[in-house]
Amino acid sequence: MSAHQVVFLAGDGIGPEVATAARKVLQAAGVEIEWIEKDLGLGAFHKHGDALPTETLEAIRACGVALKGPTTTPIGTGHVSANVRLRKELKLFANVRPVKTVPGLETSHGPVDMVIVRENTESLYAGHENEVAPGVVTSIKVITEAACRRISDFAFDYAKKWGRHEITAVHKANIMKLADGLFLDCARAASERDGGNIKFNDVLVDALCMHMVTNPSRYDILLLENLYGDIVSDLAAGLIGGLGLAPGGNYGVDCAVFEAIHGTAPDIAGQGIANPIAMILSAAMMCHYLGDPIAYRRIRRGVAAVTREHKDLLTPDLGGSGTTEGLTEAIMAAVQAQPAVA
Repeated sequence: MSAHQVVFLAGDGIGPEVATAARKVLQAAGVEIEWIEKDLGLGAFHKHGDALPTETLEAIRACGVALKGPTTTPIGTGHVSANVRLRKELKLFANVRPVKTVPGLETSHGPVDMVIVRENTESLYAGHENEVAPGVVTSIKVITEAACRRISDFAFDYAKKWGRHEITAVHKANIMKLADGLFLDCARAASERDGGNIKFNDVLVDALCMHMVTNPSRYDILLLENLYGDIVSDLAAGLIGGLGLAPGGNYGVDCAVFEAIHGTAPDIAGQGIANPIAMILSAAMMCHYLGDPIAYRRIRRGVAAVTREHKDLLTPDLGGSGTTEGLTEAIMAAVQAQPAVA
């Protein structure tokens, strides 16, 4: 099999450490990849004067797939989020974040196995803000029928492909009757087009947060608009032990970008103790996208074998005293030990 061309975006902070770890695990899984290294984020801004250089965008469009480390976005000032721009420019309309209990790292919340499907291009994250008067700022929430229909259909297609059984649309349509009402109407219409194969219901976003903490096993796939999806996915990650265990992928019509959902953790960057598991699981998602479900399963099983049997190798955020390098090497060995079967 010829090598896949994949754009490698190391990112900022701990990004280069965890993204490099993911590359090593992919190699251990036998995935043939030709890496195209490009700049993105704060480092790119300092180097090129642009957090998302044109050549980076062109490379992703040409390859159709990228593996991305976390990037820094200044708070309140500075450059616009490279993540937001990347999703807009590449039309990565669907953000998928599987949240599943990791063997050996079970929490008091019980078994969790849900998927967050988040619309990725609009809502308040469209970034339409204005200072209309001194001390008065408006931020416009953009919801379109086209985007709501597209993400709803994507969720139902995903459910069928992955053997999921229920989709819950998350909204605040009791207050934002037009904006969230449109999102909910599109989700209901997608359910009607599905013909009842996938069970469908809906829930208010505030009620959802309470339910997730008290009984997260009641949810399968959550369908959310952009801002709610960002917040709820972090809450969901907390149910399984933290952001260091939660992978993610951004899907468009022509390309996809895979990334862990955590941040750059500048306080531990360069110390060799960053947790690479979320990035490694994101790389596994990328394998599935590239048409290699065997590598996807080998990596997931390899990670599970280490978290279940080698607690001493886990990084400090997971209660261990291990290092990024040591944990990565253990996962590589465990992946290689997995049979190359579906």
